[in-house]
Amino acid sequence: MNAREVARALGLEAVAFPHPEAEVEGGFCSDLLSRAMAEASPGEAWITYQRHLNVVAVAKLKELSMVILARGPEPEPEVAARAEEEGVNLLRSGAGMFELAGRLYTLLSRGPRNR
Repeated sequence: MNAREVARALGLEAVAFPHPEAEVEGGFCSDLLSRAMAEASPGEAWITYQRHLNVVAVAKLKELSMVILARGPEPEPEVAARAEEEGVNLLRSGAGMFELAGRLYTLLSRGPRNR
């Protein structure tokens, strides 16, 4: 399933969406950047409450398919601009991390690879 399909299914709002065709192969939840650097895998969607420039850097480094910003304010304009520059899909939702994780898990579990 690609990032555009995930965004549509979860009702996500694009902050920066330079690669909507990126394949989403799983999910990862954490607000600790060090944990994301150590444990997130390429192709995963990272769900977090963090909204600063370092989120974009970690997502780029780990080759994540997208970052989903859970409930909270819109990120600063420089974060959106950096995500666009770096080719990082950055989306947001009014839902909390728990709900988003459950919905993403359910969505990806129904995919063709998991039948």
